[in-house]
Amino acid sequence: MSLEESFIFVVDDDHRVREALSGLLESAGFHAAAFGSAVAFLEFEKPDCPSCLILDLELPDINGLEVQQQLSGLDGPPIVFVTGHADVPSSVQAMKSGAVGFLLKPVRKKELLAAIAEALQRDRLARAARMTTAELRQRYDLLTPREQEVLPLVVGGFANKQTAAELGNSKFTVAIQRGHIMRKMGARSLAELIRMADRLGVVRRDPP
Repeated sequence: MSLEESFIFVVDDDHRVREALSGLLESAGFHAAAFGSAVAFLEFEKPDCPSCLILDLELPDINGLEVQQQLSGLDGPPIVFVTGHADVPSSVQAMKSGAVGFLLKPVRKKELLAAIAEALQRDRLARAARMTTAELRQRYDLLTPREQEVLPLVVGGFANKQTAAELGNSKFTVAIQRGHIMRKMGARSLAELIRMADRLGVVRRDPP
């Protein structure tokens, strides 16, 4: 992943800080966009690529911690806080909520670039995981309703005979359904199918 395929957002109400950080990032080869308010950033149409958000703690409209909270359920970019008004409770809350770093102004270039590198790598991994889950969801949707009923039993350790008794099928029918599940999910082994089911949040059924 090259620098040109990454994007860095800067949110700070001090235009001098925005200019300094934007210049630093561009000199390092990053694409960057700077905003003077949280609302402007939140309304901006974000590119679909690994990203990082450099976020001030104190903003004129929305507190930085509130921005972090809003982004937490939206697959938002990893956050590096850069602030001149740090306090222990805020830094602890930010880190517990998943911030990559909590840096004090004036921030050192090496320290900031290291935090950005970590944030981008974290975002790449998260994006890859989401893509894998989406692909598995597409495969899962290919299962018939009955096959979706069989899956929790199979990954839970039910034998074909037990599954047949549980669902009122014959062992022969269950064996066919099990084969269809393996093929449609692209699982080469039961262990792989179990991992797929876990990623999809399929709740395993315990055998009697």
